[in-house]
This record gives sequence, C-alpha cells and structure tokens, in this order.
Amino acid sequence: MLYLYHKEAGKPQLTLLGDEHRYIFKVRRHRVEDTLYLRNLEDGLLHRYLITYLDKRSVILELQESRTLEIKAKAALHIGWCMIDPKNIEKVLPSLNEMGVAKITFIYCGRSQKSFKPDFKRWEKILLNSSQQSGRSVMMEMDMAESLEAFMAEHPQSYLLNFSENVLSAECGIDTIVIGCEGGITENEVALFAPERVIGFDTPLVLKSESAVCAVAAKLLL
Repeated sequence: MLYLYHKEAGKPQLTLLGDEHRYIFKVRRHRVEDTLYLRNLEDGLLHRYLITYLDKRSVILELQESRTLEIKAKAALHIGWCMIDPKNIEKVLPSLNEMGVAKITFIYCGRSQKSFKPDFKRWEKILLNSSQQSGRSVMMEMDMAESLEAFMAEHPQSYLLNFSENVLSAECGIDTIVIGCEGGITENEVALFAPERVIGFDTPLVLKSESAVCAVAAKLLL
C-alpha cells in the first residue's frame, strides 16, 4: 500500500480509529515516530504524517509536509460500459482503476438486463483499496446512463468497440468509447455511431464484455 486514504488528510492532526487503526497497529505494525503518507483523493496532494501516539484503540498523527504529487494515466479515458452482471464488474474494477481509467459510465443498453443494479457504495470501497495499492492520486469516477441514446446525446464523439476493419490502437486518439454487454448491442444502437467511429480488435476471437473492457484500457493507456 503506497498511502492510506483519509477524507480529512491535510489537517494538522488526525486521529485514526476502527479499521484505519487496526491497519496501522495490527497489519503494518507501525510504531510511534514512524512516517505515514495519506491522501484525500481530492486535492492531488500527498500528505506526510508522523505517528506521535499509538495504543490499542487509537493512533494520533501530526502533519509534517504536504506536496503536490499527481499519479495518473497518460491520457483521460472515459468508458461507456453497457451494464452486465455486477459480480463480473467487481472482478475487473480494480484492474481498470490501476490502469488509470478516468471514468466509467454504466449504460442500460438494449440487451442489458434491467435487474442488474450498480452498487456504487460498494464499488467505491473497491476503488479506494485499489487506489491505495496502485498509488493513483484521483479515484476513478462512476456514473449511470439510462440508455445508449442518452449517453450519446451527452457524448456524441464517442467510439464504439465492435467487429470492424478499423483496428483499435493507442494512435486512434480515443477519449470516450462504448463497450457492449454480453450479446453486443442492437443494430439500431450501432447506427448511432458514424462508421469511422466503429472500431475493433485485430483478432477473430470473441471476448467477454469484461475482457474487452480490460483490453481497451490496456491498449489505450499502457
């Protein structure tokens, strides 16, 4: 873990209790006068603290230094992801966060099951843990769109990942791309995109939705 998240990181003094205390006291075995780095994931600052007091219930930290240190991907990638089973989304969220995806908007496309509901509160916890492990200084954003038509109304320059002779590469200059759910998207939804904005992989293999999302992020960001 490269830093510890705390919503009030940056204050002159902090007191850690509960899970944060258990991590410092029982997992990391820190002691008084050890140094800890904290972020609030909002100001782009890395805050260096000194442990001045530690017992079995609490840890008191004193701020020593705050400095700007932004850790993020080389480009800002926004993925419009047609909704799939939340359990499968959870499996790849940490990987997408670690690769530096800036934002994911989950979309109810024509073939998405409406019974699938995003659990943003749970997913934010997953992203927090991933951000602490990977070091990224701003957590991935998440949003929801009720239809692909609604998403395209806000992001008309989006690309679509589909079967195409136009091959996806980092040189394409893509900042927003839509990825379908299991079974793909309907013909009417494909028609929302200009032909030159439909792009695919150079492979005859059919990828699952979550595999395609990871492949796109890796191609465009790493």
